[in-house]
Amino acid sequence: MSATPGAIVVGGDFQGLGIVRSLGRRGVPVCVIDDERSIARYSRYATHFAHASDLLDQQRAVETVLEVARERGLRGWVVYPTREETVAAFSHHRERLLDELRVPTPAWDVVEWAWDKRKTYERAAALGIPTPKTWCPEGPEELAAIDGDPPFAIKPAIKEHFLYATKAKAWRADTREELLTLYERASALVGPGEVMVQELVPGDGRHQFAYCAFFKGGEAVGSMVARRRRQHPPQFGKASTFVETVELPELETLSQRFLEAIGYYGLVEVEYKLDERDGRFKLLDVNARTWGYHTLGERAGVDFPYLLFADQVGLPVEPGRSRAGVSWIRLVTDLPTGAAELFAGRLRLREYLRTLRADTEAVFSRDDPLPGLVELVLLPYLAVRRGF
Repeated sequence: MSATPGAIVVGGDFQGLGIVRSLGRRGVPVCVIDDERSIARYSRYATHFAHASDLLDQQRAVETVLEVARERGLRGWVVYPTREETVAAFSHHRERLLDELRVPTPAWDVVEWAWDKRKTYERAAALGIPTPKTWCPEGPEELAAIDGDPPFAIKPAIKEHFLYATKAKAWRADTREELLTLYERASALVGPGEVMVQELVPGDGRHQFAYCAFFKGGEAVGSMVARRRRQHPPQFGKASTFVETVELPELETLSQRFLEAIGYYGLVEVEYKLDERDGRFKLLDVNARTWGYHTLGERAGVDFPYLLFADQVGLPVEPGRSRAGVSWIRLVTDLPTGAAELFAGRLRLREYLRTLRADTEAVFSRDDPLPGLVELVLLPYLAVRRGF
């Protein structure tokens, strides 16, 4: 392994950019690999860039990372996935990658508890962690047996398959007839066995919270709890647009119980929604990687990408816990989201203007301005490719 390792960031959107800046500002060399037109390669802190033909295919993604590492002399560098499909690829092929690189992504017997929501909810139930009421019908004929009332959320057990096909995280069904129609549409895309029907917990982004951590040895080395104040789109947010750190010990307890039970190591985000009907936080999702607003952690006192890097290369790791009341915004998606919330009467203008003075912005940075300028140019591409 290299005596002076760097990092390979696979995926160069604003999430990947945050990793590049976190490490680059500390003098760590960073290579960005991406199959999309993305912004992280334009950062002053990106020392290498490689274009990949396809990162959706797991086998090809692993081969690409290994080829780049060999060609550019990156042996022993730490690999950071930023998307679901690369998490799965690195987990399934972990032993092969470990011959050349440092791979923080856990083995599949750990990652599968986050990858497949059916298994996530199964383990949560065994641990006494609340989740929304969920059904996993094997076909449309089983929908009649669902003992709940609309509205429902139709969502995938494995979100990668559904997300790229629809650019949506879930669909809403307000009637039984709509449930059947949307279930059949979803089944045609991902197969009936992967389609879940879930009670729709009332509320929007203001009811969504997350526990974020660098988790190791059954405990959090670095941790943060955040409230997703606004999200895009508002009903089933694919991504946060305005987030603020909060104090919620209950979420720390629930999340650590889950992560300890599966033997998790690495960076992780555990998502919850507050159900005001019973006052309980209900587990929605577990992301076994960095998350979109992870740069909020650095401003709040916990630099998540660097904590992981330091641990991987044997440097001292300082435990940390975020301060409450620190905010993050991604303006290119929050401006249209905020406008929609204002128009619908769910947000006051004065309150919105106040949140625009967030402590940190997802992309724009005075010491590294080019990625922000490039993102403005790429907005039409991002809208078509990802729906932002």
